[in-house]
Amino acid sequence: MIWNQKIETMSRDEMTELQSKRLVETVNHVYNNVPFYRNKMEKIGLLPGDIKGIEDLNKLPFTTKDDLRDNYPFGLFAIPHSDIVRIHASSGTTGKATVVGYSREDLDVWSECVARCFTMAGVTKDDIIQIAYGYGLFTGGLGAHDGATKIGAMVVPMSTGNSKKLTTMMADFGATAIACTPSYLLYLSEVLEQEGLLGSIKLKSAICGAEPWTEKMRLDIEKKLNIKAFDIYGLSEVMGPGVACDCEFHKGLHVCEDHFFPEILDSATLTAQKEGEVGELAFTTLTKKALPLIRYRTKDLTTISYGKCDCGRTSARLGRFKGRVDDMLIIRGVNIFPSQVEAALINVKEVSPHYMMIVDRVNNLDTLEIQVELNTEYLTDEIKGLEAINKKVTHVINQALGISAKIKIVEPNSIKRSEGKAVHVIDNRKFN
Repeated sequence: MIWNQKIETMSRDEMTELQSKRLVETVNHVYNNVPFYRNKMEKIGLLPGDIKGIEDLNKLPFTTKDDLRDNYPFGLFAIPHSDIVRIHASSGTTGKATVVGYSREDLDVWSECVARCFTMAGVTKDDIIQIAYGYGLFTGGLGAHDGATKIGAMVVPMSTGNSKKLTTMMADFGATAIACTPSYLLYLSEVLEQEGLLGSIKLKSAICGAEPWTEKMRLDIEKKLNIKAFDIYGLSEVMGPGVACDCEFHKGLHVCEDHFFPEILDSATLTAQKEGEVGELAFTTLTKKALPLIRYRTKDLTTISYGKCDCGRTSARLGRFKGRVDDMLIIRGVNIFPSQVEAALINVKEVSPHYMMIVDRVNNLDTLEIQVELNTEYLTDEIKGLEAINKKVTHVINQALGISAKIKIVEPNSIKRSEGKAVHVIDNRKFN
């Protein structure tokens, strides 16, 4: 099932023509209305007329999160404040918050993109969907809400914070779909089991995003809840959830590339990577009015592929995310991503995919301890049994990471759960 047949099955030539037209309009828009971009372009001797189409995109300067913070709060807005109808913002936990504004037209585009993504996940007007992303300044809740409303589904705006109430209503209301983070959905599966509700729910699909997760984690969620799970991608600076999503064939996340043009870059040289090569994802917004962004560096690592999908869509597809440039840990000279630990753990039946990586520096040497939860059915007081599990986990993780880590097996449910983005790393090293 395809929401927008005309756009989502458009030929590559037709899409390139549309993207080129919209890029030219966007460049003119930012040059004439955003001093930041006008100054950047003038510094390199670039005028709007030099951009004829998508083939000229590499002439344009990049934008980073620091640029948004440096222009806090409204310095990159391209329309009058009287035309801004909504504000979202990041939490600002790693610095100043990044503030995003939306025009009415922007909100229409956003709900259209989310509707496409939810349709990929099989959601229709006949579904009852619980939105368990955070509402408020975070883009997840309202973004998913508006997209589901556009489809015509019955929306239950649960947000997060009361998991027992959510699972009770899931059973009582007969919810057939849920939108939340994958780590929270795993937690909900535990709550459902504890409350004896697994046999009472009618859930058939989940649209999960806001954090990296592996294919094996998706399969684990599907098995635990007997549902189909889909990966949705977005970021507040570019729009919010709905920038891309995977279909039932899970062969990459289809980008709404008539609105967001993707590039895959070598993070060191900022040159284009070839199709299938891992690199940093950058987006240029093609239709945003309030906060258009040119070549925004997301710091997310992924691949891109083209060609018609088995579902019939012809849009560019992003590979499953490998992590983030700024989430990458360098431990004893080795680049490590938390997703590598998750992928390794899902192969070990004795433990759950809940873990915590604790990095420290002792006598100028990096140390890594990974705490891993034991599955309830393997809980035992037998030292030999626990030693065998520890040895097994140590082997698969060290093999996955390429370095030795200290593994600590902990009791079930002892690692703190998150109702938002999961926290998997505590880095105690001092780099001052």
